[in-house]
Formats: sequence, structure tokens, C-alpha cells
Amino acid sequence: MYFGDDTPVGLDDAGAAPLTPDQLETAAGVSLPDDPMLLWQIVDTAMAVLGDAPLASASVRQVADMAEISERVRRRHDGLSAGLYAECNDRSVDRATGYLTMISYLAYGHRLGLGQARARTALANRLAHRTALTGETLDPVMPAAAAAVADGLISARHVEVISAVLAKIPECLGPQVIADAEERLVQAAKDLNPKDLARVGAHLLAYLNPDGDYTDPEDRQRQRDLTVYGQDDDLMSEIDGHLTPSARAKLDLILTTWAAPGVNNPADPDSPHPAGDEPDADALAAARERDTRAPGQRRHDAFEAALDFVIAHGGLGKPGTISTDLVITVSDADLARHAGIAQSATGTLIPVSDLIELASRNQARPYLAVFRDHTSQPLYLGRGRRSASKAQRLMLFARDRGCTGPACDMPFAGTEAHHSPRWETTGGRTDIDALGAACGGHNRAEGPLPGQWSTGTLHTGRDAGRMVWRPTGARRPWKLNPLHHPQRLAEQIADRVHGPPHPPGTLATHDAVRRNDSRSIIEKELEPRLGLTRLWADPETPADHAA
Repeated sequence: MYFGDDTPVGLDDAGAAPLTPDQLETAAGVSLPDDPMLLWQIVDTAMAVLGDAPLASASVRQVADMAEISERVRRRHDGLSAGLYAECNDRSVDRATGYLTMISYLAYGHRLGLGQARARTALANRLAHRTALTGETLDPVMPAAAAAVADGLISARHVEVISAVLAKIPECLGPQVIADAEERLVQAAKDLNPKDLARVGAHLLAYLNPDGDYTDPEDRQRQRDLTVYGQDDDLMSEIDGHLTPSARAKLDLILTTWAAPGVNNPADPDSPHPAGDEPDADALAAARERDTRAPGQRRHDAFEAALDFVIAHGGLGKPGTISTDLVITVSDADLARHAGIAQSATGTLIPVSDLIELASRNQARPYLAVFRDHTSQPLYLGRGRRSASKAQRLMLFARDRGCTGPACDMPFAGTEAHHSPRWETTGGRTDIDALGAACGGHNRAEGPLPGQWSTGTLHTGRDAGRMVWRPTGARRPWKLNPLHHPQRLAEQIADRVHGPPHPPGTLATHDAVRRNDSRSIIEKELEPRLGLTRLWADPETPADHAA
């Protein structure tokens, strides 16, 4: 291969071969330490210096060698990251830094996002050495792949492909067959890109199980999955998965009736909804003539009708609790103008136009947590009871929308009512201004010991009434979770440009609010039930109210 001159340049050139520590010391006079912290700092510094190093004076051969070394370093780093992940997990670094799981530690602490955090976790689970309960160090789940990654010969994407192939090998063939398949695939990965490696994996599976004779119930159960992806820009959600034969048979049975032409058509008010009674034949025939939906749209509408049926008929458990009701919060202004976005207790965003149609159905009657009208349900229970009432849970949803713990993305449906001050030891009250939504992990993480968290409540500003957190004993600023209130970022930008509606730390009375209707969403939601005077009665910092 030639690159613009007479110097032949090829991959696997001797100049790109890795150097041993002794060779590095001989060539550059660099002696590497044994301390892993110093080694990481050397790598960090070397990469920073390398970013400013001019390449114009390098020969074509040297540039090609550097490109090859760069790819090897990138692949080695995947293995090193997996080892660091395992060490962080074993030593509970996530908890020490204020996160409940390694996923949240990577996703929010290192700002990777949930998708990349899960991918890093899966890679570490395959490549890193493990520690048994007895303290014994165990080999990686994929030892051949781990060794190849450590040598910089294959990438994380290669490992994903190999893992997907191994997952399809029937377990009844035995662990030795799976280990041999991994070694063969790793060897092939050293010469192939991931796409071509997947083709080799498909041929290997066909060779191991040509007629499907080895498939058994355990293998099918192992492969079952269902994933609902996040909402896109149009608030639509993609679904992907693998159904077991029994689940497929049940779904087909439902779709045969409920996805038939003319049935469960949301655009047709006279469309039959066969949720118990046999639809009238003439009405069904007429609805069938009016139905212009595509087959995929009919299947979607049948699926939604089945969800309505489960909710309306108590399929989620004992009625009357937040977890069994469809609860949605929306501002009164958006509801009045039939525009804007509402949010469910599970974190789903719903256009108000769709919400109005949803509320009109007989099958599912959602609670609309608008909170502009007065209610006779008590919100202040003092020490009379420990558990929050349903009215309080509804208010917590409208205010917090999810876990208030630092960087926790748990939607409200997965939270509990957290007392601040604590109920057990510091006389906590079951009042709405002393409660905050917290997932089970953060609820149990609050306490007076080192490594635990303290909580408090903001009393002034746009976020008055919301719960804040910080490590127990620390004097660092209180942390307010922004994940469930993305609109706050826009408000903060507006404040920088135009200034806040009133100076921070001041009390806002009812008369002042009437003169200047610049109230935040929280203020609007809480005013009818609590009154701003009581909510903001104490202008001190949350430290005075920490558990």
C-alpha cells in the first residue's frame, strides 16, 4: 500500500508494535511507576501533550503507525474501564460519591447518559474479573474476549457481537462448547469488523444447531425480553422485544378480535369495543366499512384498548392508590387552552390534546392533578399518621414529579413519601411541606451517619417547597434534582437575561402575587392548598430543617 510517495506503508508495521516498559526506558529514558494512580496521571498528561504535538514533521509511515497505536490504545482502554468499573462496584464508589447505583454514577456523575452507562456496565460484566462472596477472584465471564481487549486486538463492539452470538447457543450443549465458540469468534474478530463477525456468528450457530433440535423451554425463556424506548421528539415510543410462544399465542388471540377492522377505532365514536359483550353484527359491519386504518394502526389501537381494560378492571391491584390509578399533572393554563404537555406519574409526557381524549374514555378515568381548585381532603396530618394520604401523594406528584434525590431519574410511580425531618428520630410531620418524593434507595440513604444523606426543604424562590439533599455532615451546597423539571433550565436562562421576578430570599404574599402573576408552576400548584405564607414562613436555609 502506498500513501503519496515511494515509501511502502502497511498495517501491523514494526514501528506500531507495543513497547515493553524496558524498551520504553531504553528508547526514551522513561521509567514507569508501579502505582496505578500515577500511571493514569501519566496517561492523562501524555494525551494532553499529544493533543498539542505537531504532526507535520512526521513521515507517512509514522502517521500510519500512530493511527494503529491510537486504535490499540482505544481498545485497551475498554478493558481498563471494565476493570475500574468492577473495582468501583466492589468498593461502593457509587454510594461514596452520592449515587445509589453504578448506572446512575456513570450516567449522571460522569455525564454518560443512561444508554452509554448501561453499555459500559454490560461490557464490564463480561470482561472484568469478579470477586466471589468468599473473596476469591474469578475469571471474567468471557475470558478470551477479555484477553484480546486487554491486548488491544478487538473492540467493545466486537465483544457485543460475540456476546449476542453466545447468548443464542443452547445451554444444553454444555459450557465447553460455549467456551470453544467464544475462542473461535475472538480469533475471527482479530481479522474482521463487527458486521462481518456477526455473519460468522450466524454460520457458527447454524453449524451448532442446524435443525433447531436443541431448543428447549429454558432457552426460550432465557431469550424473552420487551423494551420500551424513550419518547422521541414527537413523544412517540418504540417497542422492541422477543415473545415466548405462549405470550405470542395470547397476543394473537387478543389481536384477532380487538384488532379486527372496525373494532376499537379511536377515530370512530360508534366503533365497537368488545370488552365483554359480543358486538352487534350490523354495527360491526358498518364500522368496518368506515375503518381506514392500516393493520399496524389497528394492532396499536387494540393494544391500547387492552391496557384500558386492565386499568379499568382493577388489574393493577387494590384500587384507590397512586400505583393503580392513571394520574396526570398539567397546568391549568395548558388545560384551558387545550395545548401544552402533561406528565403521568410514570414519567410519560402526554400532549394535552391527547389527554383530553384520554379523559373522555369510559375505560380509564385518570386523576388530573391540576391543583387549582380547593379540596376538602386533608394535606396536614401532623403526627397523627406516618403514611401519606392519597391526597398528599397526588400533591407530591404535582410538585416533585419523581424522586428528589440527587440525579435520580426514578419517576413518581417508583417513589415513597419521605419525611424531612425524619419521622423516627426527629419528630417528622406527615404534612405536605415536610414531605418529598424519594425512591426506596434514597429514602433509606437518608440518616445521621457518615456516608448517608441529609434533606431539607427550600423556602424561597421558584422552587420553594421542593426537597434538597446533601451528604450528612457536609457544608457543600444543597442539591436540587433538576431531572424531572427540565423547564427550570429555560427559566434560569430567562432569569439571567431579565432578572428574577422578585429578589431571592424574600417572602411572597398573596397580594404581591396578585399584583405580579410571575408565579412558578410550583407556586401555582401549592397556593390553593397550602398558602404561600405558610409554605414560606421560615426564610432560613434548609440546613435548619435537615434530618
